Amino acid sequence: MAEPKANRLENASSPYLKGAAHQPVQWHEWGPEAFERARQEDKPILLDIGAVWCHWCHVMDRESYESDEIAKLINQHFVPVKVDRDERPDVDARYQAAISAISGQGGWPLTAFLTPEGKPFFVGTYFPPDDYFGRPGFKRVLAAIASNYATRRAEILASAETLVEALRKAEMFAGAKRDFSSRVVDVIVDSAVKLFDFRYGGFGNAPKFPHPTAIELLLERYQATQERALLTVISTTLEAMARGGLHDQLAGGFHRYSVDERWIVPHFEKMTYDNSELLKNYLHAYQVTGNPLFRRMAESLVAWVNSTLSEPTQGRFYASQDADFSLEDDGDYFTWTLEEVRAVLPPQDAELIAEHFDIREQGPMHHNPAKNVLWMARSAEELAEQHAQPVDEIEKRLDAAKQKMLAARLERPTPYVDKTLYVAWNAMFISAYLEAFRVLGRDDCRHLALRTLDRLVEAAWSDRWGFAHRCPEPVAEVGGHWAGGVLDDQAFMAAALLDAFELTGERRYFEQAERAMKLCLENFWDAEGGGFFDRPRGAPPLVEGLEIPRKPFQDSPTPAANPVAAMVLDRLASYTMNQEYRERAQRTLEAFAGIAEQYGLFAATYGLAALLHTRHPLEVVIVGARSDERTRKLARAAHDTFRFGKAVLEYEPEEISAERLPPGLAATLPALRGVDGAPRALVCVNATCQPPVSEPEALAAAIAGAAR
Repeated sequence: MAEPKANRLENASSPYLKGAAHQPVQWHEWGPEAFERARQEDKPILLDIGAVWCHWCHVMDRESYESDEIAKLINQHFVPVKVDRDERPDVDARYQAAISAISGQGGWPLTAFLTPEGKPFFVGTYFPPDDYFGRPGFKRVLAAIASNYATRRAEILASAETLVEALRKAEMFAGAKRDFSSRVVDVIVDSAVKLFDFRYGGFGNAPKFPHPTAIELLLERYQATQERALLTVISTTLEAMARGGLHDQLAGGFHRYSVDERWIVPHFEKMTYDNSELLKNYLHAYQVTGNPLFRRMAESLVAWVNSTLSEPTQGRFYASQDADFSLEDDGDYFTWTLEEVRAVLPPQDAELIAEHFDIREQGPMHHNPAKNVLWMARSAEELAEQHAQPVDEIEKRLDAAKQKMLAARLERPTPYVDKTLYVAWNAMFISAYLEAFRVLGRDDCRHLALRTLDRLVEAAWSDRWGFAHRCPEPVAEVGGHWAGGVLDDQAFMAAALLDAFELTGERRYFEQAERAMKLCLENFWDAEGGGFFDRPRGAPPLVEGLEIPRKPFQDSPTPAANPVAAMVLDRLASYTMNQEYRERAQRTLEAFAGIAEQYGLFAATYGLAALLHTRHPLEVVIVGARSDERTRKLARAAHDTFRFGKAVLEYEPEEISAERLPPGLAATLPALRGVDGAPRALVCVNATCQPPVSEPEALAAAIAGAAR
């Protein structure tokens, strides 16, 4: 049989697009060529937005876009356009807003029908090829849209215009500007607590997603108030996710979400941005509680990232790992039949691991009922009591069995890993890995984070546009082309650069962070309403009908870029004593103050920004010889105490100079030069410092009390 002729996606850079190059649909990439063709041929556009990791995108590819019958319908009546949501978050965000406005839902694949100007008039997600359980079939949808576009054009155009105008108002948050009040933090915390599932942990019902930023906010609130109920929410949720099928029990790392309320059956894709933020959760929960499970989860997550989702020698974090290894399966790589377990393990160990992970003859996977998701149904302690054996003996047997199962799993066809280096997502992992160094003492995490950061600064930065969206890019200097960098890329990189400065003391990281935010204020800032747009001024237009200014505010699926930018500005204000930064942070918070409470749990990053702005960043500065054991003990006390917004900076006495330090620190640190040469530490908030201390216990107490 002859190979199908490749379509226009053959040379696409995106793995999602390139994977559709063999399909009989005559796809276009997003760009002016497709819209010009639609205008010339007077056809509506069929828009598919998906991602290489998306299971239902693969299903729709297999069922519909690889069908000659359906492709013929599409090619005859539509101009088809395929978009990778990871590569073009600016395009995806606007059409996700459209589907949310129409149906209240969203997700991928996103299937939209547009006018030749790009205005949506019908939007959905996955469609089966034929009618199925009340869901209209794609063939029928295509035929109906084509017919209506020909016979009811005026009605369709009017509907599209109305929808776009509604989106314009919604994305600009019309009427949301209000005086900022720190009360919003209480409202967001209360919203999260009210959604808490006391039985299974997490927030809300199925499907259940992790909400890492909400956990961070609750951790900080618990540290400030010591309310035991908050600790219950945090610990129950993190323990349930760790023990459930959401967590890869063999290799580590977390899948994207759970389809059930018990965290057992996940959607199996693993995303960079989920795992970076969950790593912070488990590190900080370990600091707060001392629970060894949380430390094991952090260590396990790092081990998986090091082996699968990064390239330590080059300095890069990959984008995602697919849920499936082919178009025919649904998590088969990660799931097990009882027969497969028995083929790998001796009978007694197979029986033990089956009890541990609830592996049965019939599991929960609908496409293959023999398949089981591994989840911790019985702990080692429970099994030890049941089998009348010592716990350590049971743990040794379980660990050995899991290693054998992992080795066997590695022999299976492996889901695709998208090795694209997205700048914002790498920045998130840089920050998480620097935190892993602080909490766990992992030098390998520090080295990988800084190596990756240096690579991004070198290869993805443009003096004209700031940071690109993906790296490496042929980024030109001033006057060059826009390389797709959005607000997320600028804000998360600026935050990572400040994290690196605080850890290393190297002023070049601080200067690059300030340079990035100055450019962000120049290119993304809304001078009239406050806050930041997601795309820079001067970037090429998206498309005529989609020129909708947009300000990212809601956490979905990553922390929202506007409050992240506000936090960076407050941190810069603290280091530079430049009140313009603080004023811009205030205006950013005010831009959304009128609607933040309505978003509740999904405004958790705004809650963190509001908390930091109200309280000011907390700086712990330690001056002493790094070889001195007393200095190391002070540093350990500082790192071991969790407070959100805390920075720990360490300097040798001879490093205290105006050339090396930002202005705020240069004015403060000479007071730490002790006449006896003993290491000292200062705890400072808003340029006001407590008296220097030299004992670790006194430093921990000062940190705990300073931010309350």
